[in-house]
Amino acid sequence: MVLFAKDVAEKVFLSLPRQTNALEAARLMKENHQGFAIVSDGVTPEGIVTEWDYLSKIIAEGKDPVTVRLEDIMTLGLITVKGSDGLESVAKTMTERGVRRVLVMQDDKILGVITSRTILARLEEYVNRISTTIARLQAPPY
Repeated sequence: MVLFAKDVAEKVFLSLPRQTNALEAARLMKENHQGFAIVSDGVTPEGIVTEWDYLSKIIAEGKDPVTVRLEDIMTLGLITVKGSDGLESVAKTMTERGVRRVLVMQDDKILGVITSRTILARLEEYVNRISTTIARLQAPPY
C-alpha cells in the first residue's frame, strides 16, 4: 500500500499576506500552534516563514518585530511536491533539499503541507498496519 502526498498532507495551515508584520504573524503562529506560515498573495504561495527565520533574521539582528514585514524575512523558492507523489518520494525530496516542510500542489493549488513530523507519524501508522497484516497472515488457521 502506497501512501500519497495528497492523502497525508495537513490541510489546515497558516497562510498570511506578505505585508503582515512579524509580531502579528508570531501571535497567529502561536495561536494556531504552527511553527511556520506560508506567505501568499491569497492565491499563489510566495514564500515561507519559520521559527528559524525569526531567530536568525529578527532576534539575532536585534530588529523590532513590529517594523519587520514577512516579505522581509520569508524564504523564497518553496519546495513543492505533487499530490500523486508517494510518501517515500516526498521524504527523499525533503532529505535531499534539507527542508522540514513541503507544499503539496495540484493544478497550481495548494492541497496542504507535509512536515517532517507528518512523515514520521504516517510512517509509524504504515509500519503498524503492515505488521498487523503480516501477523494475521502468519497466524495458524483455526
